[in-house]
Amino acid sequence: MKEAAGTDRRGGAAFASGVSPVEARVESLRLPVADDHFCATFATPLPALPAVIFVHGWNGTQEFDLGHLRDAVAVGCAVLTVDLRGHDRDDPRHDHVSREDNLRDLLAAYDWLVARDDVDERAIAVVGFSYGAYLATLLTERRRVQWLALRSPALYPDEGWDVSKHALEERVELAEYRRHVQAPGGNRALTALAEFRGDVLLVCSQDDQVLPAAVAESFRGALVRASSITTRTISGADHELSHPDAKRAWADLLQDWLAAMIGGARRQAVVSALEARHEEVDGAGDPHERA
Repeated sequence: MKEAAGTDRRGGAAFASGVSPVEARVESLRLPVADDHFCATFATPLPALPAVIFVHGWNGTQEFDLGHLRDAVAVGCAVLTVDLRGHDRDDPRHDHVSREDNLRDLLAAYDWLVARDDVDERAIAVVGFSYGAYLATLLTERRRVQWLALRSPALYPDEGWDVSKHALEERVELAEYRRHVQAPGGNRALTALAEFRGDVLLVCSQDDQVLPAAVAESFRGALVRASSITTRTISGADHELSHPDAKRAWADLLQDWLAAMIGGARRQAVVSALEARHEEVDGAGDPHERA
């Protein structure tokens, strides 16, 4: 079994340039045929899978993300969707749960997932919407994340961190805070994002009635160390993606991005394995002759 998640996963993705977060195995073979033989090369990904965690919005549920589960599995990922504590208005915890509580939920979900033998802890993607995107960004400060997809990310001041979500809007001027572009140094989530070194998908809704454009600008401005940044705006979409066309547009964007990220990592893994094989050949002669 794997070791439980620990503090060595802090700091987000920290992979050297050109090194894949997944691995592949390349073997040189000598296959018998009649009284002779021929040479072949066999390549395969290692059994552990990349994984995706979906995190819903402020009063959302995992139901919306279940529609994306199929697409993420189709590109070869293990997938976990969650219902954070207090997410449902009928949940007795709804009026008392705080951002700290929900971040602990996400940390627990991450730790459970990477402890599985069939999941590669170096190849984790987190997909978050609104409040869930905010929490996903904070997760990168505590755990190792390679791919981060943020749809209409929400932003909250650090003030009132332990205040219940229900009471937060009464304690801080959220609307006024969000009307201004915020610098990473003055916000915990943006500070975490400024240290993130993985790949990022940042998607906004053109007609977002909840979050002003300054919020997206704050997130985009914090991405100073990311390996790659893909930004998209869904035309005519509101915050919740109420129209079916907007939902389809987001699903297509996410699937294409995940496929590109996972596929690119797997291609790089094969390249790395082939390079290691060539070094072995250069150092010790033809591996087929040693088979």
